[in-house]
Amino acid sequence: MYPSSTTYPRPSASYLQSRQAATCSRDDRLSQLPDDALLNILERLGTLDAIRTCILSKQMLKLPTMLSQIFIDFYSAMRADDQSFTTTRDLARINGAVADVTDMILISSRSPLYPVRQLKLRFVLRRYDCISIGKSVALAMAARKLDGAVEFEVLTECGFEHCADADLLQFGEQFNTFLGDCPDAFACLTRLDLHNLRFGESDIPKVLSACERLESLRLHNCDAGNSSVLRVEHPRLVELEIFCGKFETVELICLPKLQRMNYTDWVYDEDPLYFVDVPQFAKLSLTKNCYWGQTLKLSQVLANAPTITNLHLDFQSEKIWVRPESPRLLAHVLNKLRHLNMDFLPEGCDIAWTMFFLEAAPSLDELCLTVWDHWCGTEKLSIRRKKADVKWQLPAPDFKHKSLTKLTIYGFQSDDNFTGFVRRVMKAAANVEEISLYDRKVCKFCTKEFEDYETEVFPSTYPRTSQEKDSLREKITGGLIMASPDVIRFRS
Repeated sequence: MYPSSTTYPRPSASYLQSRQAATCSRDDRLSQLPDDALLNILERLGTLDAIRTCILSKQMLKLPTMLSQIFIDFYSAMRADDQSFTTTRDLARINGAVADVTDMILISSRSPLYPVRQLKLRFVLRRYDCISIGKSVALAMAARKLDGAVEFEVLTECGFEHCADADLLQFGEQFNTFLGDCPDAFACLTRLDLHNLRFGESDIPKVLSACERLESLRLHNCDAGNSSVLRVEHPRLVELEIFCGKFETVELICLPKLQRMNYTDWVYDEDPLYFVDVPQFAKLSLTKNCYWGQTLKLSQVLANAPTITNLHLDFQSEKIWVRPESPRLLAHVLNKLRHLNMDFLPEGCDIAWTMFFLEAAPSLDELCLTVWDHWCGTEKLSIRRKKADVKWQLPAPDFKHKSLTKLTIYGFQSDDNFTGFVRRVMKAAANVEEISLYDRKVCKFCTKEFEDYETEVFPSTYPRTSQEKDSLREKITGGLIMASPDVIRFRS
């Protein structure tokens, strides 16, 4: 034990300074990394977080102008921080920030030695800010500071729920002005995402013509008026998505590279799509919340798209708007189909009608069904409960399907509707390797919104215990030759 009177020499000032420098050096090891390593880290953070990080160190201030991937979206960042920023001043401030940062990163300080490989800008349709953004993008492309994918997502001052017809027309005119003021910027685009615009009849073809490099087009609540027809032609377009437009039909005229399309909530009873020349088309997603109206004949809708391999149909827990057809009629259009996903089939409806897809699609490898009454944002429950079963014709007793290897069902219940369907599939598809069965999905918002209708909600009969699961496996596979209970898996 040291005596209490022991004293130690006092450290010199130079020693303390050296220790402080060493501590700072250890605390700021990040800025001492090579630029390549720092850029790799910063691009994983996202552009706005990367800029904030670089401001903290003098050694890193140059790095934002060396980023190869840039995503500028002050709009979403502000929404996350403050849900009440919807004033004109807020929008002007946000758009101004997007314009200023775009100019700083692309033009003011960037060297052509560090071109941008991916640029995505999300901004509100306001004239002078849009012009500033468009000019910066065009100048960067001309100076070879931009060499890669370029994306615009153009929002409007009114959201979808608050846009009247007059607003749509006004926003459409503003966008046309933006396009006319900055044609070179649109010529750079590989992806364009538009919201809440009403165009003239010839405006959308003009947009497509101006966007020479366009590969992806998304239209949210955009159209050319009620009952309008959208004709799409483009040599490079790969993906097309339409949400809530009032097009009577969409004609895909000449799209040699189109591969994917998503069409949500078309309004009219006419066939929503008309394919003409789509030699590489492979993936289609259709979603409709349908209380009434005619059913679609896929043999007609897909008549000129026989290359489709992936089909997604979402019924929004409402009426089944696809008509079961004879395999003879569907064989031509579904011959290459490999993946079929049917979402939100209404509960209480016999799901055996979906067997007609197996008969018509000999190459089908995976089939996924989701059975769920999802009520959020819909009409009265009394309306939703009126669901007619689909009429369909039983397949031949000796029908066999050689390609199906995987069946997945979300919302499985221990009744004859589900067990009988799984048994039919196993009987027909001798090569099935995996049948995954999940319980009904749960939405807390549905439960809250419809709490007065709890008596209408049927309790789940999904098997819980090992004994219940084994009993169901035996019930499904009993008497089926070459059917193994082991392929049936109850997923939690």
